[in-house]
Amino acid sequence: MENQHKILASVILASGLACAGFFPGYYYYKTHYNSRVVTVKGLAEQDVTADMGIWNIQFTVNGNNLSEVQRQIEDQAAMVTQFLENRKFTKDEISVDRIETNDLMANPYRDTNSAEASRFILTQNITVRSTKVSQIAEAMSQTNELIGKGIIFSSQNASYFFTKLNEVKPALLKKSTQNANAAAIEFAENSHSKVGKIYTANQGVISIQPRDDPNASETSQINKKIRVVSTITYLLED
Repeated sequence: MENQHKILASVILASGLACAGFFPGYYYYKTHYNSRVVTVKGLAEQDVTADMGIWNIQFTVNGNNLSEVQRQIEDQAAMVTQFLENRKFTKDEISVDRIETNDLMANPYRDTNSAEASRFILTQNITVRSTKVSQIAEAMSQTNELIGKGIIFSSQNASYFFTKLNEVKPALLKKSTQNANAAAIEFAENSHSKVGKIYTANQGVISIQPRDDPNASETSQINKKIRVVSTITYLLED
């Protein structure tokens, strides 16, 4: 019985020594293995043109006779709609919102000393949503025609969007990966190594930026630049 205990103790001790030798060796190998890598970034860019435009035209009429003010804003809505149709926008591309009415007499915080203020303020929005982005930009430059008819705009900004990102993304990712690989090869040659398999890869952020004016809002520009940066870690071989 005593011999069995000695044998069992010897087995446990031998196992402990084996593990003690294995794990430091394993982690040393792991650390050494991981140190033989290079992390590089690959950039790819592509110029694109917006394929969707949204133009919100907001106009306001005020007065003390609600029926008269309503007639005026309806007339102005008809003029704006005709203006857009004359520039080849279809009825499906033109959306006329409901009239918003503001009665200043219903405002408890109104300025009671201002006798000249109009009581009713009516506001309406007409929105153009179209793939004819160049026609939207051209129409925006011609709104002086509407101003000459007495239409007062409170906002007339257009936003331009590129909606086909998924169509160009695969080619951009491929190009950014190729550029990253070229950078890794150059690094490896300088360090007398060879590029092995990909260890980790991060697509990074795909951004859409204004092409010509970096300080402008991206949605205010028709011409845009898509930018992709991929971060890739390669194994290095001797």
